[in-house]
Amino acid sequence: MNAQAPQPATTTTEPMRRLSIFRLFISLLVLAGIGVGAYFAFQTYQSNQIPNGSSKPWFASYVDVTATPTFAFEKIGATSQRDAILSFIVSKSDDACTPAWGSSYTLDKASSALDLDRRIARLQQQGGSVAVSFGGLLNNELAVKCTDATKLESAYQAVIDRYHITTIDLDIEGDALNNTAANERRATAIAHLQKARRDNGKPLAVWLTLPVTPQGMSEAGTATTSTLLNKGVDVAGVNVMTMDYGKSLSKGKDMLSGSESALMETKRQLGILYDRAGTHLNDNTLWRKIGATPMIGQNDTADEIFTLDNAKGLNNFALSHGLGRMSMWSANRDITCGSNYIDVTIVSSSCSGVIQGNTPFASLLGAGFVGNLNSNAQTVTKAESQSTKQITDDPSKSPYQIWSETGAYLEGTKVVWHHNVYQAKWWTQGDMPDSPVLQSWQTPWQLIGPVLPGEKPVSQATLPEGTYPNWSGDTSYNAGQRVLLNGTPYQAKWWNQGQSPAASTSAPDSSPWTALTQAQIDAIESNK
Repeated sequence: MNAQAPQPATTTTEPMRRLSIFRLFISLLVLAGIGVGAYFAFQTYQSNQIPNGSSKPWFASYVDVTATPTFAFEKIGATSQRDAILSFIVSKSDDACTPAWGSSYTLDKASSALDLDRRIARLQQQGGSVAVSFGGLLNNELAVKCTDATKLESAYQAVIDRYHITTIDLDIEGDALNNTAANERRATAIAHLQKARRDNGKPLAVWLTLPVTPQGMSEAGTATTSTLLNKGVDVAGVNVMTMDYGKSLSKGKDMLSGSESALMETKRQLGILYDRAGTHLNDNTLWRKIGATPMIGQNDTADEIFTLDNAKGLNNFALSHGLGRMSMWSANRDITCGSNYIDVTIVSSSCSGVIQGNTPFASLLGAGFVGNLNSNAQTVTKAESQSTKQITDDPSKSPYQIWSETGAYLEGTKVVWHHNVYQAKWWTQGDMPDSPVLQSWQTPWQLIGPVLPGEKPVSQATLPEGTYPNWSGDTSYNAGQRVLLNGTPYQAKWWNQGQSPAASTSAPDSSPWTALTQAQIDAIESNK
């Protein structure tokens, strides 16, 4: 290999190139553009990897569990919109860390007085699912008054475990919305609970329900959302209450246009909130994280009425934009008011205030929402799939007496038949509870739900001395009269004299007496 001889050094008079201020500026912009582009490309990729939660958008009506008259939500299990969001769990009035329905019914009391557990089971038998809503406007959401972190988390956990739910709804409004300390406590508890459940293979979808105006969520609403995100809660979505707009609804705008504006603004705000939390979501994912809940019919604001046409329009908007959820307040109200309800501008808890005919709002709002609230909802129970000839009811495992063909049953009496609980709608004798009638008026029995695993006979209620006269063998009693025997209340089924109510426990069919249940006693007291 031959090496070249070194050449002598030469000098040049050509000046060296220098990077001008202008070129430096352009170079920085290019580099910054590459960096920003890479950042947003990564964020877009990341957002496309984020699970959308439920595989299909879902519809579920809110149900006010403690409203009077009691709404039979278990019946919606036979409809095409069979899911329900039961409301509201709050702090017990005298114990802030104990969860209660409407502040007065603990979980156990709701089971006995409202038969809530059984009615949920009945809804699930028919393929329906339930979620539970915490909060609402009228009482204290658990985190507002319960300041003990361990007890707070346990309270949420107790509700989730009791009803075997995979979706919860946090309805934060009123004073709770501006309570920063409560928002921090709630977010911390839910984040920890959600992580613990997921580590054990148990999903927990968390929806946040907030008030809204046509201009979007308030500062308090966006702050509450940010708190959940910053604490690490995987928020399934933000459900806005498209109702009661008041002065925020521009003159000439109807409830539909106001709601559409509210949802558009919410989507914009939610995108910013996720960006600030370090996650960029694309438009499709953002819409899937938004829900809408109108107040059907007459709203609390006198001149605001959400009509059937508004329901159709909102449903079209929701489906075309890909909303993840549609709800309504409430299933209790989804019926035309009766003729005796004079002033429909005064909001009723049991009717809508508009003429619906045979069209429920749920059928309009829920059309096209084919997802299921809880994917692991029970569909058919073993008892329901069995032939009735194979079923034998066990008194030791039944909460109420076993139905007998010769027995006479007063209105409100509960019996067990073929592993299900029925309640008498009027006095009856000889009518089989599960007789296959076509119309509900053809049977005196109302199906409540299945006998639950582990149930035992319900303890007989007692009343204080003097509530009713003590039974006497020398006194004659007409049908309907009530007496006490050793503190236990009884009611006469027909005229009798000298026949002790004590015999009703061993021979309930032939005895002229029936022992009153706690539910019957509560009903009697409420009608006084």
